[in-house]
Amino acid sequence: MKRRSFIQKTALSSGAVTLGGAHSYAFSANKGNGLAAHKFNLKYAPHLGMFRNHAGNDPIDQINFMADEGFTAIEDNGMMGRDLSLQTKMGEALAKRNMDMGVFVVDKGGNMANTLAAGKKENVDIFLEGCRKAVEVAKRVNAKWMTVVPGAYERRLPIGIQNANVIEALRRGAEIFEPHGLVMVLEPLSDSPDLHLQTSEQSYLICKGVNSPSCKILYDIYHMQKTEGHLIHNMELTWDEIAYIQIGDNPGRKEPTTGEINYKNVFKYIHSKKFDGILGMEHGNSRPNKEGELAVINAYKEVDNFL
Repeated sequence: MKRRSFIQKTALSSGAVTLGGAHSYAFSANKGNGLAAHKFNLKYAPHLGMFRNHAGNDPIDQINFMADEGFTAIEDNGMMGRDLSLQTKMGEALAKRNMDMGVFVVDKGGNMANTLAAGKKENVDIFLEGCRKAVEVAKRVNAKWMTVVPGAYERRLPIGIQNANVIEALRRGAEIFEPHGLVMVLEPLSDSPDLHLQTSEQSYLICKGVNSPSCKILYDIYHMQKTEGHLIHNMELTWDEIAYIQIGDNPGRKEPTTGEINYKNVFKYIHSKKFDGILGMEHGNSRPNKEGELAVINAYKEVDNFL
């Protein structure tokens, strides 16, 4: 999907890896100066490829670089497509560095071609198979959260019927995840009017309908600023169903401080809710090369300074 294009590009660039021998990324802003890792107030999670100019293309080196900079989690939308041995190695590296694994996208977990809103058995069967495969991936990397997008709007059906179809499909997905303590997080998106799930309000309704600890909201601040604004108010209204948060400034979908969102205030609110989950850095870098990567790190230090 188009919403993932910049993530996929960076992830692919980190896919050509060397799995043997020692890892030796060139430079860490903290390690290179003999400084201790920065301590953030919230659990921000870069995605693979975000710091490849510093760390190189090897995912293990990238994980180590992120840890050295003070990040305590990562996310990797394309994890399900990675080689099984690499998944295992990444899980081991995360455990060694005491880092959490954030979301990865459930393969065929609902998309424009396989929408759950249509209520078709063949679509639901594909979704459920993706859920079963996701359980095995989650075990390898010690993940808890998986992104699910219900897919396209089915214009031949009333919205209430579509919502009911999505709820029914997600209930069956939740039955797969619940025994393992895993959580699919639904992401409302702003990319296209053809997407079925677009607002926090609708996501809240669907999660209440599914009524499972394994079906919650992924509140992507970038998308929700575009779609509905009023961020803190709407997060408060839906807070009891929010399990995961993603970040990106608007316009541009780059790091905080590059757009209109007052991230310092938003993060202060999230911290006040005693949120101990992950905030995925699902955005691009506003500037290229090492300079741009350091700008991302410094931006998070700036907006995280809200106490």
